Amino acid sequence: MDVVAVIAFFITGALAGLLGGLLGLGGGAVVVPALIFVFGLLGMTSDWVSHQAVGTSLVTVIGTGLAATLAHQRRGAVRWRLVLALVPGILAGAGLGSALAGLLPELWLRRVFGLFLLYTGVRMLMPASAAAPASVVLPGRLGSALVGLGIGTLSALVGIGGGTLTVPFLVRGGVPMRGAVATSSACGVPIAVAGSLGFVISGWGREGLPAGSIGFVYWPAAALILMASMPLAPVGARLAHRLPVTVLKRVFGIVLLLVSSRLLLG
Repeated sequence: MDVVAVIAFFITGALAGLLGGLLGLGGGAVVVPALIFVFGLLGMTSDWVSHQAVGTSLVTVIGTGLAATLAHQRRGAVRWRLVLALVPGILAGAGLGSALAGLLPELWLRRVFGLFLLYTGVRMLMPASAAAPASVVLPGRLGSALVGLGIGTLSALVGIGGGTLTVPFLVRGGVPMRGAVATSSACGVPIAVAGSLGFVISGWGREGLPAGSIGFVYWPAAALILMASMPLAPVGARLAHRLPVTVLKRVFGIVLLLVSSRLLLG
């Protein structure tokens, strides 16, 4: 691995950690497109580049999500009752999403991720909704499990921690924004664990994967990204409790739209 790739993986990890802690995104929206680009620089031109980017991203979300969750928990912001209600569906969905990804051709998976970034970018640019009501009105256990199933499936399919889906769901149910971001970070960890295992299994024995891969996870990249993302995720979490994030969300939304156009039209 050359020096440029190492630096690129570190920068990717730093951005993923900061944004994961700050916005509850888990970092996948940064990691997946960055890995697709860097893998191309490394000459990894197999039929599994997008699969490896997604699988590797999910591994990094485990560490980033844990670090962010611990930082939010120190401030008492994680709603663990809601996490436990969503987790059964999340685990099942993450397994389903990783299995579906293994069936998709490389180009299709790239297009799916491009559409996800387009959706995320548009949401980032939309005006913030009104403040959440004081009372939390969310579905019961069965409803939460079904919501978790949908969140887990899409999140594992595109290699994210689910924050772009979980945070709006919780806010609409009455959870304050900071609590929603904190709870989303905690939900991202089981998504990433189940999804990572699924990508290891679905990629097992595939031809054309580079050395250092186990299934669809490219471990050298995952290790380097985690070395940068885990220390910076708590920094992002602290900033989430101190800074207004509207401007950052809009700048990030524009970046996501540019990246999505590249993935969809390139």
